[in-house]
Amino acid sequence: MKIQYHREFLKSYKKRIAPYPKLEKQFKTQLGKLLKDSNDPSLRDHKLIGKRKNFRSFSVTGDIRVVYVIVDNNIWLFDVGSHNQVY
Repeated sequence: MKIQYHREFLKSYKKRIAPYPKLEKQFKTQLGKLLKDSNDPSLRDHKLIGKRKNFRSFSVTGDIRVVYVIVDNNIWLFDVGSHNQVY
């Protein structure tokens, strides 16, 4: 699988994750786990409902989430931030 980044994700990442090295390291760790095994329980990966019903989400930390979708064997990252920021 290949990782693709939506421009909104890049904007959110730069603002919410990149300024915090520890959080950035946790993001990279969790993304690696997603690529190896999306069923890893520490990801708390799940389908979303409502207007984002085609999307999925995984946890970086207790409150930081990444919203993504899988299209043609590519993972498109769409948003990252706290629970309230991404939902």
